[in-house]
Amino acid sequence: MDRKYIDCREFPEGHCSVSLSADSEEELMGAAIEHAVKTHGYPDTPETRAEIGKAVRTGCPPGC
Repeated sequence: MDRKYIDCREFPEGHCSVSLSADSEEELMGAAIEHAVKTHGYPDTPETRAEIGKAVRTGCPPGC
């Protein structure tokens, strides 16, 4: 099974170096939404989830 990951550096703000990964997209999205809300102050809305969903990649995050 390929891991899924999101690298926060890909977002326009570019001031965060966090990279999250998980075995499933569902688990990854949960962690990414929590990070976006708590760290960056985004609202937990369908629009925010859609934007984060666009950043999901498969494989190994850069530098692993």
